[in-house]
Amino acid sequence: MLTQIKIQGAQNFKTISQFLHHCSQTKNLRIVQEFYAHVIRAELFFISPNLQTDLVLTYTSCIGKNNHKILTHLLKSLNLRNPLPFNSIVSHFSQHGSDCYALHTFSFMHRNSVYVDSYALCTSLKSASCLKKDVFGKLMHAYVEKSGWFASVFVGSALVDFYAKLWSMSDAAMVFDEIPEKNTVCANALLSGYAEAKMWGEGIELVRRMHLLRLETDNFTLSAALRACSGLCAVELGKEAHASVVRRIIDVGADVFLQSLLIEMYGKCGLVNSAKKVFSMAGYVVGKRRRDVVLWTSMLGVYGRTGDYSEVIRLFRDMLMEGIRPDGVAFLTVISACSHTGQVDLGMEYFESMTRDYGLNASREHYSCLVDLLCRAGELERAWRIVSELPHTADCTISMWGTLLSACNECGNVSLGKLAAQKAFELEPTNVGIYVLLSNMYARNGMWDEIEQLRELMKRRGLKKDIAWSSIDR
Repeated sequence: MLTQIKIQGAQNFKTISQFLHHCSQTKNLRIVQEFYAHVIRAELFFISPNLQTDLVLTYTSCIGKNNHKILTHLLKSLNLRNPLPFNSIVSHFSQHGSDCYALHTFSFMHRNSVYVDSYALCTSLKSASCLKKDVFGKLMHAYVEKSGWFASVFVGSALVDFYAKLWSMSDAAMVFDEIPEKNTVCANALLSGYAEAKMWGEGIELVRRMHLLRLETDNFTLSAALRACSGLCAVELGKEAHASVVRRIIDVGADVFLQSLLIEMYGKCGLVNSAKKVFSMAGYVVGKRRRDVVLWTSMLGVYGRTGDYSEVIRLFRDMLMEGIRPDGVAFLTVISACSHTGQVDLGMEYFESMTRDYGLNASREHYSCLVDLLCRAGELERAWRIVSELPHTADCTISMWGTLLSACNECGNVSLGKLAAQKAFELEPTNVGIYVLLSNMYARNGMWDEIEQLRELMKRRGLKKDIAWSSIDR
């Protein structure tokens, strides 16, 4: 194909594009270098900006992600001045995980006086946030203020998002305040940062401020407001947000995400009946009922948090009868409910069904819940076998062995308790909690010599039990 391109010259760009795509897939650097030399000699790169972009992207796909010298040489040799190919290059790098190359290309543009527009700035800021390059981002911030791009709400929003993703919320708020013409996008970027940082109060204040600034609230704004109300357990504010959802969102019953947030908000505020009402009315789309698994899982979580385990099991059965495929979270909730109600066989049945019938992989959380189920029922040997036979040793957690050790203490199974403690020490030799559990088991069974030996072991390892304390206000 390369020979055909050399004969045809620049007449068939379709053939060239197919050739470069093939080289990108096969990572054939030698052929790309040969074609690159032909492009330089024949001066083909002047003819099409698309060819310039494709050549750079194909070349860099063949040299790995950290070869900045070759990328600089490539960009210099092509003598690019049009910002459009650069925008495409930066965007491609950012979208395909080559954020270092995206930032390097932006730096090249700046050093070589290539015009930098809002698109290149926003994309590069996104790459800087992905790499947690706070210094680079702050340099870009300085460039934005110096070059006058701060007047662009898109660039301002990208800066807010950059600082928010670095959890520098004071800087994000400062940038938001300085944006001359604010819109919903930049406000939502700040809201997202507050939500990730669990700064619920600041999130609520921002939503109120949006009303004063006469900024439109969209689904994301209302979702962030509901999350903040859940975090603060602010039921009155939550009801206000609910009213806004109903008033502003057309066909709100079809928005699964908002409905699930409403259910969770009422559940965390202790208003189970309100959560049930939302759940019962959710999922109506043009007269048809379609309750997504997310809604069911949210309602299961409400019952689980309030300790109504029988309702968890009943609702899970209703879910199966409606033909909804449960996800891993739904199974975790129902197995936990079986654990608290002592229904060992049913919990084991759900666990096995999860992997057998629904093809879901059991996570550490599922195994921990299963161990808790068996230990609560006194089936310690069975719990021991399950933890010992986990597919991967890394899946065993200290909490699993701690649960088994605690159950052995309650049931008086000292021999199995010592084995569980030994396994726990193999994972975390300095975990003081395991020493305390083992010491409690020895004390309960009058094994004072073993307690003394355990204390000596803790001294040798430089460990000591944390002493609890309390204070009384006078």
